[in-house]
Amino acid sequence: MYYPFFRGKQFELILLRDNAGFLAKNTIHPIIEPVKNDFSALKRSMKALNEKNVDCTLVVNPQAGQKPVPIDSMRKLIDSDFNNYKNISLGYMMHTKSNINDLIALVRQYKNSNFTIVHCGYSNGKQLADALGEFQNIKKHVFIEGSAGKLYQRHFKKNGIKRVLIRNGFKPQKKNSNYPPSEHFSDLHLTYSDEGVDGFGDYLMVGDDYSESGGPAYAVAIHVTYLDPENDMFIYHFISDRTDSPTDPGGKFLEALAKMIKELKKPNSPIFKSKACMEYMKLYNEKHYPGLGYVKKLSMQHHIELIAHFLEQAD
Repeated sequence: MYYPFFRGKQFELILLRDNAGFLAKNTIHPIIEPVKNDFSALKRSMKALNEKNVDCTLVVNPQAGQKPVPIDSMRKLIDSDFNNYKNISLGYMMHTKSNINDLIALVRQYKNSNFTIVHCGYSNGKQLADALGEFQNIKKHVFIEGSAGKLYQRHFKKNGIKRVLIRNGFKPQKKNSNYPPSEHFSDLHLTYSDEGVDGFGDYLMVGDDYSESGGPAYAVAIHVTYLDPENDMFIYHFISDRTDSPTDPGGKFLEALAKMIKELKKPNSPIFKSKACMEYMKLYNEKHYPGLGYVKKLSMQHHIELIAHFLEQAD
């Protein structure tokens, strides 16, 4: 039902590895687009997901980054390391320059593997749907909102094949200091059935704009999603007090963390008391700065825990 989209950075892969059991228990289906040619961290994470039998999608033709991971490298990886993994669906991204014949050749080559088609800009839906009609191993269609309209999506409505809508709820700012205290994130967890799809997803609090690395952080921001009384989803942005230089990121993290903990401790705080939040509390008590990658990992973990809790309560 929930399909979070990961770009395969190191802290994201660690998150997947560390939470494999949680993902399995809550039937969360991660979509992973590798961005590094060094596959060592990816292999460890996929091994953990396989051991816990977590259904996931691994994109075989990544598009993110200035130099995306080559599809030939991905095929070698699948053939050598993931050939016997039954939990992996091979994901193929259909973008503006995609060629249907390339996809068809891959689906035929891996006829014993399930496929997830990620629609992110390809325009001829009818032609694609007709070309895929003969194959029984196409199991999911994932539509990136804004890159696949309703008429396009209609071509892929077929019994036994799930359709998923991915919405980018995170609105990145060029400067962390520009974030508002709170803003709307998404209502797709409530309305996805109204959209005519079987599941929903997002890019967590990373957003769909991928960059290889960020510049120096003049301000530190902690992003925490929460639900309002109607279960609509919003996001807090807790910003450090100091925003005028890139020095002392650890001290700035503690400034932002103090604001988060203050909100968390309020009697009627809407922040879900996730395990990730308890880890934030531990960092606050120990006055420890674990690095910005770890901070982002905790916020992503909290977001996944929040959605899992909502879905459990909604059942």
